[in-house]
Amino acid sequence: MTDIVDPVLEAYAEAHTTPPPPHLVAVAIETQDTLDFPGMMVGTLEGRFLEMLVFAQRPRWVLEIGTFSGYSALAMAAGLPPDGRITTCELNPAHAEVALRNIATSPYAGRIEVIEGPALQTVTSLDGPFDFVFIDADKPSYLAYYEAVLPKLAAGGLIAADNTLWSGNVVDEKDSSDNTRAIRAFNDTVAADPRVVCVQLTVRDGVTLIRRADDVARLR
Repeated sequence: MTDIVDPVLEAYAEAHTTPPPPHLVAVAIETQDTLDFPGMMVGTLEGRFLEMLVFAQRPRWVLEIGTFSGYSALAMAAGLPPDGRITTCELNPAHAEVALRNIATSPYAGRIEVIEGPALQTVTSLDGPFDFVFIDADKPSYLAYYEAVLPKLAAGGLIAADNTLWSGNVVDEKDSSDNTRAIRAFNDTVAADPRVVCVQLTVRDGVTLIRRADDVARLR
């Protein structure tokens, strides 16, 4: 992943963000040292950002699509209300094993469930409603994940989709790779979808926040 923010500014922002607790530091070190493509892990800034979103929303049920080493699930768990829980989906058995070990040794072992297998099958099997959904998995499936979770989003619920600026490649007209085209299609579809209201942020690799457009009426 290529930085889309000036690295000096990124370092400054990280220095002025509450540092992660020891268990997350340990997860980050293990991820960097032992897993392929460690850049798939959310960093310190995005981890705290996700925690803040969860803390502000007070969700009872968080759905995460794409567990990797468990860092993002553990970051979000710190913001959960007392009755909140997280279900996280992971296709790769090796990643699921690492995540399960990291979660088991954390303060949130009883509040995070890892389900191994294709995420679309998992989402289909769950009734919802989901109060918060974090999508951070294979890019060609982003639109499928979006369509699967949107009908199951609780009133006042929020979807956060990661990597939606894709190292800045979304604006590179010469980049026609599958992942870039998939992210562009996702971004264009969400922005034009009358069912939702969205905002795209330049946090780390781009995070798009999405809510249902009819939530004002649904919450009355």
